[in-house]
Amino acid sequence: MADEHPVPSKAEVQSYFRERRNWGRWGADDQVGAVNLITPTKRIQAASLVRSGRSVSLCREFPKTPAPNNPTPAQHFMRVNPRTNAAASAVDYYGIAYHGTASTHLDSLCHVWDEDGMWNGREPSEEISFDGAKWCAITNWSNGIITRGVLLDVPKFRGEPFVTQDKPIHGWELTEIAKAQGVQLEPGDALIVYGGREAWDKANPSAIWGSSTTRPGLHASCLPFIRDSDASLLVWDMMDQRV
Repeated sequence: MADEHPVPSKAEVQSYFRERRNWGRWGADDQVGAVNLITPTKRIQAASLVRSGRSVSLCREFPKTPAPNNPTPAQHFMRVNPRTNAAASAVDYYGIAYHGTASTHLDSLCHVWDEDGMWNGREPSEEISFDGAKWCAITNWSNGIITRGVLLDVPKFRGEPFVTQDKPIHGWELTEIAKAQGVQLEPGDALIVYGGREAWDKANPSAIWGSSTTRPGLHASCLPFIRDSDASLLVWDMMDQRV
């Protein structure tokens, strides 16, 4: 496999961030990125695929329980709010530091940057403040993201319970999985890569998932596959969620 699909060098991977990025593709002032590919026509196409109406959630349980892979657990407090004539209501409070690997969440385009700046080359120090982001905030997707989802099941393809650190998911493997499943990615699709994280957690209860030595999941060789497929959204269960 290594001879047939050589692993890209560090220099090659670093080149992806310039040669394969979408900066400027939808104009210098664009703040939604590849979500532009989810057009009204794409939403209609996605809706036309509904057959049973069954709802399948990709979320996990609200991460309140401290654990090695949940060092900053979420908070949830509930209390009764008394009223008159024996009437009352239940009210609650939620608090969560959702960046990390414990909670399901969606990152906006202002989340990360490098020496070239944020999305479309903006200067982070001018766009990010304590009160929030002025550029590429999550509110740019406030109308929701509705499109076709394409699930690629890596453990099923491999015949193994979960992805491991020493056998990451490569771009060429995603191509093979899609072919084996009889699916083809189209522009604007949401790519959902399943790696068996829950099974990994059960098999490694004392490990701190997401540390520098235990981060199984997607290899950097997936970047060209994702970019060339024009996926609008990438979701994977072994880490957090990115657009």
